[in-house]
Amino acid sequence: MAELEDGAAELVIETSSPAGETPQITLSGELDSSNVRRLDEAVAALMVGRPERVVFEMSGLRFMDSAGISVLVRLAGELEAVQIRDPSPIVRRVIEITGLSHVLQVMQ
Repeated sequence: MAELEDGAAELVIETSSPAGETPQITLSGELDSSNVRRLDEAVAALMVGRPERVVFEMSGLRFMDSAGISVLVRLAGELEAVQIRDPSPIVRRVIEITGLSHVLQVMQ
């Protein structure tokens, strides 16, 4: 219930962008409209390097609403590839239900 008291769901974002390698964003917790701005900021920082693709590691993501989907769809339109690595079962289901499995590269 602590998330409801401060207005933002718990979300942990870790980024890595080793020189010459595909940038990766690791997400854990819950991604929704209350905290999606933080993800937008992390993505913007990685986009400065003009990558062709970005990998999202989502094994620790317990929830994602339409705000998170919006970020992924926008990136898929801007980049050569958006890869989703190890999505949690609920996130995998959201990707499948929304038809994004045809737009995003979902990897085990």
